[in-house]
Amino acid sequence: MKRIFTSMLWLASLGLGFAQTVADFENFDLSSESFLNGSDGSGGFSSGNVFLSNVYNTDYDFWSGWAISNTTDTQTPGFLNQYSAITGGGANGSDTYALTFISGESVINLENDAQAVEGMYVTNNTYAYLSMQEGDTYAKKFGGDLGDDPDFFLLTIKKYENGVLGDESVEFYMADYRFEDNAMDYIVDEWTYLDLTSLGSADSLQLTLTSSDVSPFGINTPAYVCVDQIETKETTSVKAVELTAVNIYPNPTTDFISIDNDTNSNINYTIFDVYGQLVQQASTALSHTRIGVNNWTKGTYIIQVTDGEKVKTERIIVQ
Repeated sequence: MKRIFTSMLWLASLGLGFAQTVADFENFDLSSESFLNGSDGSGGFSSGNVFLSNVYNTDYDFWSGWAISNTTDTQTPGFLNQYSAITGGGANGSDTYALTFISGESVINLENDAQAVEGMYVTNNTYAYLSMQEGDTYAKKFGGDLGDDPDFFLLTIKKYENGVLGDESVEFYMADYRFEDNAMDYIVDEWTYLDLTSLGSADSLQLTLTSSDVSPFGINTPAYVCVDQIETKETTSVKAVELTAVNIYPNPTTDFISIDNDTNSNINYTIFDVYGQLVQQASTALSHTRIGVNNWTKGTYIIQVTDGEKVKTERIIVQ
């Protein structure tokens, strides 16, 4: 099935094969020991065929969603080292990787003609790893003092397709202390490849975390995961011609989206959230259309405008 919010970007074609693209996050060209947490108001990060959404709160210097990093600190415990991977770098000797703090769920969005995620590498964040290994103010030491507690830290991956969360899942234990033989207990400290082909076609992937260490407020284990080299599969196809006679603004926005139409004809616009869920659609021949967004959830939205033959697609950040 074609993705909802990219299907208008390309024209149907026959006899075309599939291509693969890897999102390795090296395109951000970070300086040494640095990170991107959305403080520039970008609203997220694109690499290969994936987009990782980010919301940054300037009032509290707080981010949610995803960040990009190349920091290498594997020794310092605590929240101030939240941007490091326990491996000290990216997968397969690379420098840069993505990380997410999962509050409820984090989403990997597919872009361009990507139809599925073939696989990706995952590992533990340093903050989470050392918390599980030694315990901290908020979280317990996995295994307890005697090493016998059956603790676990589980990553679950599902897909969204057409805005609907699928039943299929891939599970991976970031840490597992449930073995009768304590010598088999482990916390992941290397990049591990997850085969995700069983999930099939998708608009996006949902990542969630569960832990044996919970409180009334949720899991106590720092809910971070690092990912790298996300391999996507896409169809090669003929692209639609861009609709240059339409202007969409402002971006970022807080109150409204404006669409200026200089085509002298009818246009159709469709807006999706980052899960591929339809938010709004309409047809108009007006030269100026204003769409209120002040009641929308803060985050990233995809808006497409078409006149039947040409298409304009933009990612809008609602703050």
